[in-house]
Amino acid sequence: MNSKYVLGGIFAVAAATTIAGVAGFTVLRSGEYAEVISVEPAMTTLSTPQVICRDELVTVKKPVKDEHQVTGTIAGAVIGGVLGHQIGGGKGKDIATVGGAVAGGYAGNKLQEKIQDGNTEQQLQQGCDTVYVNSEVQNGYNVTYRYDDGEQVVHMDHDPGSRLPMENGQPKPGKL
Repeated sequence: MNSKYVLGGIFAVAAATTIAGVAGFTVLRSGEYAEVISVEPAMTTLSTPQVICRDELVTVKKPVKDEHQVTGTIAGAVIGGVLGHQIGGGKGKDIATVGGAVAGGYAGNKLQEKIQDGNTEQQLQQGCDTVYVNSEVQNGYNVTYRYDDGEQVVHMDHDPGSRLPMENGQPKPGKL
């Protein structure tokens, strides 16, 4: 064989190998991947308000027809006046009658008020409370990966699998 052809062939093979190596390195760098070590679901706690209602038996004051206790006042005044009239004689009888009517009117008023306050009934009413119910929902993944002999964690919206595409030493944008 001609040494020129052999030398040319060796040169061509060396050039092709060098070009392929450079091209392969460029492709390799543009297709960088990190090794995924673990993928764990990332959870968030949601607190949702809910209204809980129930029937309750409550005691309420019955409505009154005579809120100023006029009936009790008049009845007490009449009874007090009659009793006061039984005491004393002459002018003292008149003073005792008036005093008995005043005292009886006051006592009748207070007695009717006490009776009205104690006049109650049981009613069924609905009572409601707002309670907050907590629930856990998944909001992505926490991915631990190894790249350039270091471990890092990134939050992603999907499970990347066993390899994580990298660009300039960071997980590729759009892949998070």
